[in-house]
Amino acid sequence: MSRKNSIIQEVNKLGTKGGRFVKISEFSPRHLNEEDVSKLLYDGIEDNLQKGDLIFVPGSSRAAEYRLPEAVRLYQEGRAKKLLLSGGVKWPGNEMTEAEMLMKKAILYRIHPNDLFIENKSLHTKENVLASMLVMDRMCGLENISNIIVVTAPFHMRRLHLTLLTYMPNWINYSLVCSDDGATGKEQWKQHPYGRKRAFDEAGKIIDYVKKGILMDQEI
Repeated sequence: MSRKNSIIQEVNKLGTKGGRFVKISEFSPRHLNEEDVSKLLYDGIEDNLQKGDLIFVPGSSRAAEYRLPEAVRLYQEGRAKKLLLSGGVKWPGNEMTEAEMLMKKAILYRIHPNDLFIENKSLHTKENVLASMLVMDRMCGLENISNIIVVTAPFHMRRLHLTLLTYMPNWINYSLVCSDDGATGKEQWKQHPYGRKRAFDEAGKIIDYVKKGILMDQEI
């Protein structure tokens, strides 16, 4: 083994917390610090710049404002030819589901309706994935999907990615594209009161879901 490879192996062994990689299940939601939250939510989350078979956008109360424009940009750049918009929640004052709102706004961005697909039954992230699986299969066949471009808020990406890894077929890869929500980005959340609270809450939720077996465990 070359000295270079030996050094790389030693660096990999060091990992993170306490000189080793740490499984999510080893964290305690009651004793998280900023470093823990950063690792849990942001380490390794990046866009690999690969083209996808589709762009997947889960809904939220402000997904049309923050997530959709990023998905539209990727579509217009030719990263994928189809958008799957997911979400069945009807927020106060709105008669349409999240997915229906996203589709309406996407058409205003001049996305061709034939390139838009919706899943409008899901009520949370796990259901976004499970309910969208059938839509994906009908869109192009799960067996034909090799890479999905995922667009969501920075704080939400780890949980969504873990949910995809837990429930979707294991041959599918993911390009992780975080939208800019102005508060929970990797370089923003510590300075933003809302972003800080959202990040700590999300980190605790991920640990809880992993320990309950809802999400797969992972070394970070």
